[in-house]
Amino acid sequence: MTKQQKGKTSAGQQRRSARPEQMHASRQHPQKRSSKSSARMRRMRKKRMKNTILLIALLLILVCGAGGLFYMLRGGIGSEPVMAYSTDREFQHQKILGISQRADAFAADLCVVTGDQTLDSVSLEQAQKGVLLDLKDKSVLYAKGAYDKVYPASITKIITALLAFKNSNMDDVVTITQENITLEEGSQVVGFQVGDQVTMDQLVHCLLVYSGNDAASAIATHVGGSTENFVAMMNEYAAQLGCTGTHFTNPHGLQDENHYTTPYDIYLMLKEALKYPEFTEITQLPSYTVTFQHSDGSEDSVSLTATDHYLTGEANAPKGVTVLGGKTGTTSNAGNCLALLCQNSYGEPYVSIVMGASTKELLYQQMTSLLENINTV
Repeated sequence: MTKQQKGKTSAGQQRRSARPEQMHASRQHPQKRSSKSSARMRRMRKKRMKNTILLIALLLILVCGAGGLFYMLRGGIGSEPVMAYSTDREFQHQKILGISQRADAFAADLCVVTGDQTLDSVSLEQAQKGVLLDLKDKSVLYAKGAYDKVYPASITKIITALLAFKNSNMDDVVTITQENITLEEGSQVVGFQVGDQVTMDQLVHCLLVYSGNDAASAIATHVGGSTENFVAMMNEYAAQLGCTGTHFTNPHGLQDENHYTTPYDIYLMLKEALKYPEFTEITQLPSYTVTFQHSDGSEDSVSLTATDHYLTGEANAPKGVTVLGGKTGTTSNAGNCLALLCQNSYGEPYVSIVMGASTKELLYQQMTSLLENINTV
């Protein structure tokens, strides 16, 4: 063979001998291929994660930017100064509806007693209670035991009268029953008999001027249908007025340990009474004559004198003070009590209450000492 042929043969043999070795080498390292593939996948995951983080960061920047813009528009840094909270601004839709933008303060129309308050000229006995309240200025001039439990005696009849005004016609004719005149011995009574016919107007006069217990009982059975139902009405009405220290068991105030009130609750009752002109018209009368019909058709009349000594002239109110009305009350347990609506020389209204005086003379002395203060403020 020529040299050229030998060269070709030698080259061919080298290629043939090299190919199996290369194939063997390829088969010999599969782990290297797998390692390269894993590395590539890890790089791809890192890239995706990086892209995700960048996307989240971008979203956060956009959200924060929008929040900052909203804050600035709402009065944050870079805009106008922050304004104080205003119902006019925040509840403009209520203006459109015509709703008031300021709620009245709780008890805005009441005299609020926070504790005892003294006056140099007033001295009540240790067990006594009382108040002097300015209805115009809603101020407390004097207070002693305003929220303490007291027996009201016939001051109870304020509520009895108000329920009569609210729930009956003054022209109604009432027939006196046995229950109306069956009262404890010594009770103050007009003197009605079973079968007597009296109008509601007459009964209310007898109730407030003379403090007749038989009149109170007749009002109760007529208005309530029964005494028990009327007493329930009394307690419900007192609760509506805010009398949290009051509980009634009868319409007249005869002694019962579960029949009680407080000086402050009596003030609330008198304040309500001011809404009824007929109340003060009646309670200013020094006397009253009631004419009624017996069951046999005959007529009878009884003249009654007011129990309030300021009205009868037995006691004198201070100069410039006008007694508008009120109610007396007396039992052995309650003592001598007086609750008044009055006004000073400027026509400004006051409530004055004295409870538990040992005598009527002392009661009016103490009340006068209270009333002397309403023209000096």
